[in-house]
Amino acid sequence: MNTTSFFSDMLQSITDRGRRLLSLGPPQDDDDAVGSMEKLCETLLSSRGEASGMALAKGILDRWQALEQQGQRDFMVALLTRFGPNTDRLERAIEAYRTDPSPKALLELSEAAEPRRQELIRRLNLAPNGTATLVGMREVLLALKRDNPDLEAVDADFAHLFGSWFNRGFLMLRPISWSTPADILEKIIRYEAVHDIGGWDELRRRLAPEDRRCFAFFHPQLLDDPLIFVEVALTRDMPATISDLLSEDRTIIAAADATTAVFYSISNCQEGLRGISFGNFLIKQVVEDLRRELPRLDTFVTLSPVPGFADWLSHERRADVSDALTPADRAALAVLDEPDWSDRPEAMAGARPAVIAAAAWYFLRARNRNGKPLDPVARFHLGNGARLERINFLGDCSDRAMRQAHGLMVNYLYKLEDIETNHEAFASRGEVVAAPAVRRLVPPEKSPRSSAAIRLPSKDPSEDAARKQGSKEFTS
Repeated sequence: MNTTSFFSDMLQSITDRGRRLLSLGPPQDDDDAVGSMEKLCETLLSSRGEASGMALAKGILDRWQALEQQGQRDFMVALLTRFGPNTDRLERAIEAYRTDPSPKALLELSEAAEPRRQELIRRLNLAPNGTATLVGMREVLLALKRDNPDLEAVDADFAHLFGSWFNRGFLMLRPISWSTPADILEKIIRYEAVHDIGGWDELRRRLAPEDRRCFAFFHPQLLDDPLIFVEVALTRDMPATISDLLSEDRTIIAAADATTAVFYSISNCQEGLRGISFGNFLIKQVVEDLRRELPRLDTFVTLSPVPGFADWLSHERRADVSDALTPADRAALAVLDEPDWSDRPEAMAGARPAVIAAAAWYFLRARNRNGKPLDPVARFHLGNGARLERINFLGDCSDRAMRQAHGLMVNYLYKLEDIETNHEAFASRGEVVAAPAVRRLVPPEKSPRSSAAIRLPSKDPSEDAARKQGSKEFTS
């Protein structure tokens, strides 16, 4: 018998026994459904029995899933206002620590400061399928907090707990192939967010050939639902366009002949786990696995999108003064406003130098309000120790890529012996490690200020573009 299935059945049996003990029935129409849930939450927090606790947790989560949008919002507000720290206990702990800052007093202060909703979320996780339901609950919360910033405190508690529950020690790396069960393959099609998969035939072209690989992270509580996956092309050189990898008439090579592994799509699958980073572990683990399987591989690169470039460039072009663009650049870039410019060789040739130079400035100089590179995909790969290796003009001519990046794609190089040094340069000094050819495109900086950061609109355009794209290759 499958161990996970046995364990799930056992939990369900315990829960059913608890429901009978508590006489909990299915959710009913209730004029005050959220109020009833609050009472059940208080009971759950005071419960000491395992069976009754699991039954209460399931009852609360069942009621959550039956709520309409307004009810879900009201419940989140209740978590914020009714299940924060015990203020009386916290005030006593603060006073005790001021009087005697001993380790014991500090421990009490730490425990008193923890919101009660953290323990509530832990207990809700005991319910059968509790983890998956809580991930879905946070997805709702992320949408709600856009209009209610105070809910950030509730989200911080979810993120804190998810960071522990979904740490690398619990994740399982599994290869995805054409023989993987169909229900998982369907999710790969649905979750792919960088380069759409048009159907089963296209999926087969990405998984079945000898020079293709796909890997995904799974969690023991979400065994049939990937958290994140990466698609890999095995090649003889570093590609400049996505058509080099995905064209139907490309030449398939023997895996043993490949010298380069190209990570061309990384998709986060669970919106409710946004901000919980898996990608850095994923890439490093996949590199290790590929090197064991194919010792000839000596180059590991990405072919990555640039989801915020077009919005940023539009902003720079509209600005009265731009450090990124010269008057000649502005004139050359005017062709981007014409819908068919990428189909005309003369227009392409005129725009190419200005687009590439602007892109280099975007990567090397443009910063958000936190002093980090504007581009979310760049933050992810540079933070993992990669080097910005090459800027590819019209690397992707799909409608989405043209809209978001004027077709731009970039290669990030994972040079294994330099990863730690590059990571340290980015993490400690904010340095964008780039190939000399990219650096030569941007004049030396005359002052430490970042004019792009000063002139940013009310929202970071790269973040807006990336969010519109859905789950994608980036980690904020």
